[in-house]
Amino acid sequence: MENNEVYIYDATLREGCQKTGITFSMKDKIRILEKLVWDLGIPMIEAGWPGSNPKDIELFKSIKEMDLQGSKIFPFSSTRRKHQDVATDKSIKAILETGAEYATIFGKSWDLHVEHALETTLEENLKMIKDSVRYLVSNNITVMYDAEHFFDGFKQNKDYTLKTIETAKEAGASWIVLCDTNGGLLPSELASIINEVKQTVGNMPLGIHAHNDCGVANAISLEAWHQGATLIQGTMNGFGERSGNTDLTTIIPIFKLKYGIDFINEKNLKNLTEVSHFIYELANLSANPDQPFVGKNAFSHKGGIHISAMLKDIKTYEHIDPELVGNTRNIKVSELAGKSSILHMAKKFDIPLTEDNPKVARILNLVKERENQGYSFEGADGSLEIIMRGIDMNIEDPDYYRKKFFKLEGFRVLTELYKGNLISEATIKVKVKGQEYHTAAEGVGPVNALDNALKKALIYFYPSLKDIELSDFKVRIINQEGTASKVRVLAETHDEKNTWGTIGAHGNIILASWNALVDSYIYKLLKNKENW
Repeated sequence: MENNEVYIYDATLREGCQKTGITFSMKDKIRILEKLVWDLGIPMIEAGWPGSNPKDIELFKSIKEMDLQGSKIFPFSSTRRKHQDVATDKSIKAILETGAEYATIFGKSWDLHVEHALETTLEENLKMIKDSVRYLVSNNITVMYDAEHFFDGFKQNKDYTLKTIETAKEAGASWIVLCDTNGGLLPSELASIINEVKQTVGNMPLGIHAHNDCGVANAISLEAWHQGATLIQGTMNGFGERSGNTDLTTIIPIFKLKYGIDFINEKNLKNLTEVSHFIYELANLSANPDQPFVGKNAFSHKGGIHISAMLKDIKTYEHIDPELVGNTRNIKVSELAGKSSILHMAKKFDIPLTEDNPKVARILNLVKERENQGYSFEGADGSLEIIMRGIDMNIEDPDYYRKKFFKLEGFRVLTELYKGNLISEATIKVKVKGQEYHTAAEGVGPVNALDNALKKALIYFYPSLKDIELSDFKVRIINQEGTASKVRVLAETHDEKNTWGTIGAHGNIILASWNALVDSYIYKLLKNKENW
């Protein structure tokens, strides 16, 4: 191992905002900053570019009032403009006005950019770097210099590119960060390039800033560390322009758990999954379920053989304990499942089943039969538990609980477009505890109207249902037959404490939705036995 230290530099609040579809308000940025500081203890945080927009100017004013717990906050900016006095440059002045003790500035390393984008001379670009770094250092600011497009520049005009970082060093920069701005670098190219960088700047502390255009940003960052770069720039969830950046939710646990570098404490590491999902929420994006370490599926297991082995020793198919990063183990039950999967879920649901119990085989066969009909229980633990408890109560009737609480007599759903107004209404008749109840409700669509009508009918008998709310609703076509395709509906419902998933499948989207909705209500009633 070449290094025994690493410094994490989070650029989510600036670089991450460049991801298509993300717009954080100033309040969002403050909340994210608090999470990075208080929950994760990130040592270096790039909070924004104060010279580029009023929002970031206000953000830095708010930061002055925050308890930063020792985290260093960096405003970001470019070098001075060409042929301009550095003391009057708008971006440089904006850095000084933040009152920050640290700053990151970027400059051009690639002669193509200097001559075609900046439209200036190579010599003037060196003066821009020198003047900007020196001026900030003279104002008692510790400067991190980002060498933009470093690797592309190195490949085209190595001597000039190395001269740019040598200039930054001589002007007083404390860090040199090598940036793969276009994301075209491969890990195998790093060793020889960084070796020449070291010959130019000596023992100067080095950092890496990688983009994910080739899908190897994390690998680039890890290899750069092996070659002596001790600072890793990245973003939470890999947010960034185009294909994103180095993903700190992956890099942080690798350095902590794989390389054993003690740069983050165990308590903060356990907050990683929660912080990742929190930032997804503020970005108004669905969390990536397959994301390493923090994704919902990162510790999910579906194959029967895998699950059987894990019941004997979890290390057989998990490289770390998911609780170390605040995640959880998730055993999936599907057509690939075996008895081990069913027994695991029975334990999770607190259903007393043993391997030799004939109900286990019945549940397993029913799961495979239902999946053949279009169901999928991977995201629908609620529906699965209803089935398993039903069979546990009556081995011949998996729908035991679907009949216990209420019986559908019938429903009708109408959608009318009248003078530009779309109106949906559902009428429903159910029988509960020997009583028949007939009601109607409107909604923003046919499924919402049906949901409202069902709740209106049942809440009279089961008051606890007033606490539940549909939080997500997904429809997927599962066989391509045009408008006659079979659909699968996955509903996510929550109350004040819990969230559960239920499933429905049918050739008719209303019936598929109905099945998912019914299970969401039944699950709640199962958990509130006082209403039985």
